[in-house]
Amino acid sequence: MKNIKLIEVPSEIGAGTRGASLGIDAIKIAALDFMSNFFVHFPSEKIEVENQLLYEPIQSPYAKRMQGVLNMTERISKAVADSIKGHFFPVVLSGDHSNASGTIAGIKIAKPKSKLGVIWIDAHADLHTPYTTPSGNIHGMPMAASIGEDNKEMSVHELDEKTFKQWEQLKNMGKIHPKVLPEDVVFISLRDFEKEEKHLIEKHGMKVITTAEVRRNGAENVCRKVLRYLSDCTDIYVSFDVDSLDSSISRGTGTPVSNGLREREVEDLISKFMQNRKICCFEITEVNPTLDKENLMAEIAFNILQRSVNILMMN
Repeated sequence: MKNIKLIEVPSEIGAGTRGASLGIDAIKIAALDFMSNFFVHFPSEKIEVENQLLYEPIQSPYAKRMQGVLNMTERISKAVADSIKGHFFPVVLSGDHSNASGTIAGIKIAKPKSKLGVIWIDAHADLHTPYTTPSGNIHGMPMAASIGEDNKEMSVHELDEKTFKQWEQLKNMGKIHPKVLPEDVVFISLRDFEKEEKHLIEKHGMKVITTAEVRRNGAENVCRKVLRYLSDCTDIYVSFDVDSLDSSISRGTGTPVSNGLREREVEDLISKFMQNRKICCFEITEVNPTLDKENLMAEIAFNILQRSVNILMMN
């Protein structure tokens, strides 16, 4: 049986739309509405955030609020590393997906020798860099930072000295670079990405499983295929961005995209993954209740969270 620890990161400074910092509270309210005492059961740690930066002028247009993201990455990585070293299984609830670079750094700090696989359930690849970003929002960059990629061959921006240094710091957080090899990443339900990201996926031959494939082959087969593909990895991190769900249900997130997964498909997929002993950390991110009606997105996220944790407890 695994000891679960909840790590709450209500930080949204990496996102372009406001409101994701309220996602964790929305998930807790969903739990109350379902009369669940889930949040009473587990030790939890709330990470101090830098959301005051949302009220301050942007320093770098190509890496917005990067100093705050670096501070967050450091705090999150420490919390995740300490949890793993203390024999806890960290379940991270985070505002925006830029926080994932901290989670990944934390796993590697705790297990520097591990060959880490990443299952990235997301409509987006998050493979932009300050050199290629169309928006400057860092939640579009955590995967690139984790595989240590600049993608300079597709560069559209010249970086100033400060942005360059901060990006190097982000890639090297925990003094481990790269943290994940591109061939150890699997994207599920990826469907909205730019040519710069496509270039990296093709250059590294990164694995992509489409919504159609999940629907055609079913969660169990897809899960088996993914775990077989990552069979060389010693540890696997599952990151679930709620925008992987179809936009008909995922209104409560900053960047909804059509042709996504159904609630049941995500639930079945993640539940199957959680049965595998190599899974060492699970993250849910990008719930934004300000964009939602009736707190639907948070309710779906809570159902997935609860089912996943129940399976972890049984294993």
